[in-house]
Amino acid sequence: MQQLLAIEKAMGRERIQKQGPRAIDLDIVLMGSEVVHTPDLTIPHPAMEKRRFVLQPLAEIAPEARHPLSGKSVRELLEGLSPGQLVRPWSESHPNND
Repeated sequence: MQQLLAIEKAMGRERIQKQGPRAIDLDIVLMGSEVVHTPDLTIPHPAMEKRRFVLQPLAEIAPEARHPLSGKSVRELLEGLSPGQLVRPWSESHPNND
């Protein structure tokens, strides 16, 4: 976790406001079937099941990966989301930065 925080800092992240805007945010979403709960780290990420921007790309590379607490696959979690969140590939949202 300390390495991720160091990378964020090196890339310009300033922790000024909790849940505030940030230049980068690195999270550990899953780690196989491991469940971790410490004051500094929770795996699986507690909000991953609600976030299309996490589940959609994860479903592209590991659709059958399972959430260790719910037992649902990433594909099932993605299919269970309410409509409304839009996720676009970087190249579509930043056409001059391929």
